[in-house]
Amino acid sequence: MAIDELLNQPPPMCILEDADGKEFNLESHKGQPIVLYFYPKDNTSGCTKQACDLRDQMAEFKRRNCVVFGVSKDGATSHQRFSSKFDLNFPLLSDPTGAFCESFNVWKQKSMYGKLYFGIERSTFYIDDSFIIRHIWRKVKVPEHWDHVLKTIDSLQQKN
Repeated sequence: MAIDELLNQPPPMCILEDADGKEFNLESHKGQPIVLYFYPKDNTSGCTKQACDLRDQMAEFKRRNCVVFGVSKDGATSHQRFSSKFDLNFPLLSDPTGAFCESFNVWKQKSMYGKLYFGIERSTFYIDDSFIIRHIWRKVKVPEHWDHVLKTIDSLQQKN
């Protein structure tokens, strides 16, 4: 298994748009732990389950002083509908060009029913309060993912 080149580095920078169309810069959250997760598409079954599971555990992330952001290539209007429909309690960010996704190496060739296409590989990044990526989850499986993230954050925060 290759070590991810982003690990123990500052996160790539990019200006994104939130669901309200406002400019978002990850760097403005320096000094606090950040959980950044990339997901393929609003309103699909796996992404909805992942977002709702996160919504239901958001108090645990806040207890650890973490801010959480979801990123996909969907636009602000799609994010607004998705967030409103499922009463999500964390911001969703739009990366319509895919530049941010590419900088985190989550834009991957995939296969479904024998057809090749490109899409976002479900991935989560933990960025500590010193603004360094400390843990990466690639090819995330939705069930119990957020429990694993919380346990890892606990372990990493205890080391500091």
